[in-house]
Amino acid sequence: MFFRIMSGGSMHSGLVGHVYLAIASAICCSSVGSSNNIMCLESERHALLQFKQGLVDDSNALASWKSEKDCCKWRGIACNNQTGHVITLDLSYSYDVNSTALRGEISPSLLELPYLNYLDLSFNDFGGMIIPKFIGSFSQLKELKLAYANFSGPVPPQLGNLSNLHTLDLYRNQVVSPENLEWLSHLSSLRYLNMSYLDLSKVVNWPQSLSKLTLLTELQLSQCNLPDVNLRSLSFINSSTSLQLLDLSWNSLNSSIFYWIANVSSNFVHIDLSSNNLEGPIPDVFTSMLSLVTLDLSANQLEGGIPKSFQNLCSLESLILYGNQLSENIEDSVKTLSCAENTLDTLDLSENRFWGSWADLKRFSKLRELFLFSNQLNGSVPESVGQLSSLETLFLSGNSLSGVITEAHFLNLSRLQSLAVSNNHFSINLSSDWNPPFQLDWLQMSSCKVGPAFPKWILTQTNLTGLFLSNAGLSGKLPNLSSTSLRILNLSSNLFYGALPSFSPMLQSMYLSNNRFSGPLSSLCATQSPYLRHVDISKNLLSGELPNCWMQFQELQLLNLGKNKLSGKIPSSLGNLQGIQVLRLHDNNFSGELPSLENCTTLSMVDLGNNNLSGKIPTWIGQSLPNLLILRLRSNEFNGIIPFSLCSLAAIHVLDLSHNNISGGLPHCFNNITALAQDFGVGEIVELVWEGIEIEFGENLDGMRSIDISSNYLIGEIPPSIASMTELISLNLSRNKLTGKLPEDFGNMKMLESLDLSRNQISGKIPASFASLNFLSVLDLSHNNLSGRIPLGTQLQSFDASKYMENLGLCGPPLTQSCPGDGTVQDDGIVRGTEIDNKEQVNDGLISLGFFTSAVLGFVTGFWMVCGSLLLKTSLRYAYFRFLDNAKDWIYVKTSVYKAKVRRTLQR
Repeated sequence: MFFRIMSGGSMHSGLVGHVYLAIASAICCSSVGSSNNIMCLESERHALLQFKQGLVDDSNALASWKSEKDCCKWRGIACNNQTGHVITLDLSYSYDVNSTALRGEISPSLLELPYLNYLDLSFNDFGGMIIPKFIGSFSQLKELKLAYANFSGPVPPQLGNLSNLHTLDLYRNQVVSPENLEWLSHLSSLRYLNMSYLDLSKVVNWPQSLSKLTLLTELQLSQCNLPDVNLRSLSFINSSTSLQLLDLSWNSLNSSIFYWIANVSSNFVHIDLSSNNLEGPIPDVFTSMLSLVTLDLSANQLEGGIPKSFQNLCSLESLILYGNQLSENIEDSVKTLSCAENTLDTLDLSENRFWGSWADLKRFSKLRELFLFSNQLNGSVPESVGQLSSLETLFLSGNSLSGVITEAHFLNLSRLQSLAVSNNHFSINLSSDWNPPFQLDWLQMSSCKVGPAFPKWILTQTNLTGLFLSNAGLSGKLPNLSSTSLRILNLSSNLFYGALPSFSPMLQSMYLSNNRFSGPLSSLCATQSPYLRHVDISKNLLSGELPNCWMQFQELQLLNLGKNKLSGKIPSSLGNLQGIQVLRLHDNNFSGELPSLENCTTLSMVDLGNNNLSGKIPTWIGQSLPNLLILRLRSNEFNGIIPFSLCSLAAIHVLDLSHNNISGGLPHCFNNITALAQDFGVGEIVELVWEGIEIEFGENLDGMRSIDISSNYLIGEIPPSIASMTELISLNLSRNKLTGKLPEDFGNMKMLESLDLSRNQISGKIPASFASLNFLSVLDLSHNNLSGRIPLGTQLQSFDASKYMENLGLCGPPLTQSCPGDGTVQDDGIVRGTEIDNKEQVNDGLISLGFFTSAVLGFVTGFWMVCGSLLLKTSLRYAYFRFLDNAKDWIYVKTSVYKAKVRRTLQR
C-alpha cells in the first residue's frame, strides 16, 4: 500500500505527503513504544521450541507455545520492544493445585538467546541433573534463579563468567560446591546471593571470597554446613558498607562469626545467626550497627545477659533470643533496650533463664509480640500490661508468676490474638458475663486456677482455634462447642462430667482424658469433623459399645479410649483408618475377636490390654504392620500359638502377650526382630509390668526393649536365637510350662535389667555366661528344676535367696553357702573338695598363690627402689631430708600466722 501511494500523480501529491508522514510517524512510534508490531526472531523462536521439547509439561502449562506464533506473547517470555530479542525466560512454578512442576532437561538451544538477561526456572523438578555449564555463557544475564529445582552435583565454575549478574538464587538444591568459591568472587556486580541448603562444608575460605563482592546487599547461606571462621584471616577481609541482610542460620558456626560480622559491615539491617553453636556471652560487636532492625540469635548456647551495647540499637524492631542459656534480671534486660521503646515490635526471650519480677514495658508502645515463656520469672503481672495497645501475642507460660489476673490486665488489648499463661500460679478472676475487647485465636491457661465453671466469655471468641485448659480446676457439664472454630481442644485433667457435647466440625485434636465424662460415644459421630486427627478420651467413665462410624474420620492418627467402661465388639470400621498410628482401647470390657486392621499399615502402637478379647492372635499383625513399635495384648483370652509372622515386626520395642491362654512353643525366629538389637525412638506412653508392678513409662520408654509372655501355657525349650537380642532390657517368660536347658550364650543379652523365668520346668545348670549380666536389677529363677552351682558374678549373688528357691539341685551363694563336695574332711584333718571343685575355687577366688607372690614381689621391689636409693647415694639422702625439714618449717609458719589472725579477729 505504501509503494502504491508513492507512485500516484501530482494531483494527489499533498495527500501522499500527509500519508507518508503518518506512516513514517507510526513506524517510528512503534519502534519506541509498543511491542505489538515487533515479533520475536525466528531463530530464537526455534530455539525456545527446541528447549520445550526437552521438558515434560504434564499440566500443559506451556500451551501458548503452540497456539501463538509470536513467541514474545508466550507464557514466561518477554522481548525487547525495539529489537524483538528474547530478554526474559520465567518458567518458575507457583504451587497451583491445578498444575504440576516442569520436569526434564535444559537444552543448550537456549544459547540462541544471546540477549537473555533474566532466567528463572525455580521450583521445578530437573531430576537431579547438574546445572548446565553453558549458562555461564549468557553474558547479558542479570538475574539467575534456580531455587528448589532439584539440581545436584557441583556448581559449575563457569557461572563466574556472568560479570553482569545482580541476582543469583540457588536455594535448596542438592548442589555441592567445590573446595573454594573463587568463581563467585568474579561476580563483581552481584547484589543478591542465596545459596541456602547447599553443602559448603569444604569451603574453608568462604569469608575471603564473599568479601570481594563489594556491592552485595543480601546474603543467605542458611543450613550450608559452613566451616567456622578463622580469626587470623579477618585482617585480609575488606570491610564493606553495602551488606544489609545476612542469614547464616542452621549452620554449626561458633562465636568467631561475631567478629567476622563486625569486620564486614556496619550497615546491617537484618542479621540471623539462629541455630548455630554460639557460646559464651554476646560480644559487643553490635555497638556501631545503628541501622539494625532485626537480630535473631535464637537456639544457641549463649550465656550472660543482653549486652549494654544494645543501648545504641535505637532502630531495633525485632529481637529474638529464645532457646539459649541467658541469665539476667528481666528488669535490667528491658532497661538495656530502652532506646528501642518507640520501635520494638517483637521481643522473644523465651526458653532462657531470665529471672526476677515483671519489668515495666508500658513505654514500648509498638510492642506487638512478647514471648517470655519457659524462664524463671516470679511475682505478679501488673495491670499496666493492659496498656500495651499494640499487643497481639503474649506468651508467659512456664514461669513462677503468681497473683490474680483480672479484666484490668486486658483493658486496652483490643488487638490481642494469642494468649498463653499456662503452668504458672495464676488465679484467673474474670466475670462470667465479661465481654473481652479482643478476639483470640489461641488461648492457653492450663495449670492455672480458672474454674470451677467453664468460662462463658470463651464462647464469645468466635475466631478461637486453640483452647488449652487442662488441669484448670474446671468442673460441671461441658457446653456445646459445635458453633466454635476450635481445631485443638485440651480440657484433660479436670472434673467435667455428663455426656460428651457436640464439637466444632473443624476440630483436629481433642484431648479430654482424666475427667468424668460418661455415657456413649454417639456425640462423637455427630461431630462430622473430616479433619479429626487426635482423639484422647481415656480415663473417663464412658460406657456402651463403640459406634461404627469411624469411616468418616479418614484423617485419624491417634485414638485413645483406654481406661473407660466400654464393652461389646471392636467395630470393623476401625480397619478403614489407613492413616492411624496409635490405637489404644486398653482397660475396657471389649470382647470377641480382633477385627482386621491389616489396612492400617502405619500403626506404630496397638494397646488392647486388659479386655476380654478372644480368638487367635492374627497373623496379619506381623505381615501388614511393619512400623509397629508397641504391641500390648496382655490380660485377654487369646489362645492358640504365637504366629511366626510376629518375627517380621522389625521395629518392635515392646511385645506384651502376657496373661492369655497362648500355647505351643516360642518361635525360633526371634532373632529377626532387629529393633531389639538396635535403638529407635518411640515417643509414646505405655504401662509395663516392672518388678510385679504396672508402671507407666513415658519419656524413658524410648530406650525400653521388653518382651513379656508370662502367665500362658508355653511349652518346649527357650530357643537359642533369643540370645541375639542384645538390646533387650526386660524378658518375662514366667508362669509357663517351658522345659529344657537355658541357652549357653544367654549372657550375650548384656543390657538385661529384668529377667523372670520363674515357675517353669527349666532344667540343667545356669550357664556361666549369666555372670556377664552386669545390669540385672530384677531376677527370678525360682520354681524350676535347675541344678548345679550358681555362677559367681557381679550381680547374681546380690539377689535374695528366694529368687533361686524351689530348684532342688541348685546350690551356691546366695541360696546355700556351699555345694555338695566342697567340704569333705580326710584323715590328715585338711578340708578338701574334688579336683574339679578345687579348680573352680582357684579360678573363681580372688586370693590365690599367684596373688600372694605378686604382692610380696611388689612390696620388696618398691621398698628397695626408694630406700636403697637413699642408702647408696649421699646427695639424694641429704636432699630428701632437707625437703622434709623445709616442709615442716613451712607448715609451722603458716599455722602460727593463721592462729594470730584468728586471735586478732576474736579480740575485735
